[in-house]
Amino acid sequence: MKTRLIFGVLCSLLISAVAGVGISVATGLPALPVSGVLMGISLIPLPSMAGVALATVYGEVWTKEVIKGFNLAVKDTFLDGIPDYSQYVVGDDEAQVIHSVFFGVNPAVLINNSTYPIAIAALDGSDVAISLDKYQTTATPITDDELYALSYDKMAAVKQAHVDAIVGNRLKKAIHAMAPASHAAKTPVLLTTGALANGSRRLLWEDVIALRQAFIDGGIPIEDLRLVLSSSHTNDLLLADQAFAKSYVNRQEGVISNQLGLEIREYAMNPYYTVSTKAKLAFGGTVTATERQASVVFNVKRARKATGKTKMYFSEAKSDPLAQRNLVNFRNYFIALPSQNEAIGAIVSALS
Repeated sequence: MKTRLIFGVLCSLLISAVAGVGISVATGLPALPVSGVLMGISLIPLPSMAGVALATVYGEVWTKEVIKGFNLAVKDTFLDGIPDYSQYVVGDDEAQVIHSVFFGVNPAVLINNSTYPIAIAALDGSDVAISLDKYQTTATPITDDELYALSYDKMAAVKQAHVDAIVGNRLKKAIHAMAPASHAAKTPVLLTTGALANGSRRLLWEDVIALRQAFIDGGIPIEDLRLVLSSSHTNDLLLADQAFAKSYVNRQEGVISNQLGLEIREYAMNPYYTVSTKAKLAFGGTVTATERQASVVFNVKRARKATGKTKMYFSEAKSDPLAQRNLVNFRNYFIALPSQNEAIGAIVSALS
């Protein structure tokens, strides 16, 4: 409690000093007297509002730190470079949407998307409102001393835990959305043809070339294509190709050297397909012996992403007389998906 008071006083004095300089510059009055008056006013106790104000300040600080963590966590992932339409997200804390006229999507594609299903609402003949996915973390207990301490060690640990939890789920859902629901001319789903290993056929570069040719045959330009390899498919290529192994070892910032005109990334949580039908397993579905994980290809320029509000929730320790702890968790809105039902593909490990 004493640390909390000291920190509040220091914040008030600092803000008063900065404000005094600003007023001095704007009015021509001497800076020192102006700052002194503001500092004196800031020290007048306001019992009814002090806790609320301090809690608000900390809520804002924590939320900003979490948003900063989101931006850092998705850097150098397969979401890099995808056009960001976050500025067009609208709505309140309970529902965040983006209109398809801004997102550049075809409403018919959304109906056929197998990832969410996406919540949509028709506005007129050409526009629909697309609901962003809502991600919420479970609450983390934090004592008063930890919450208001001058050290930010606890904040950093809690922030990172919540960031990791939300970003991990955002990435899993995003890569699932980028993968086609099934095989078609403009959404090819091919099977691997390599040697048998652990009940599946390994991925060969010939399989990647075959997928490349499938895009060409479907009339889809191969420019701006990104190949997101599953971990097992990455291992297959490492074993088969020393040149690829060297580029993998020397990769920087999560980016593998381009191959065959494709940007290459790796992600461990790629979607699964039923091998016999080449149909994508629903998001969160149970993987059985008939499904295998896929590597995913999508056009970066034709994909879309948008981030909505991030909000911190907390209950104060004074409302919890038994445990005497604060509880903190976060809510975040996000969506990523292809803008059209084309220029997306997959390579699935074939069964023995």
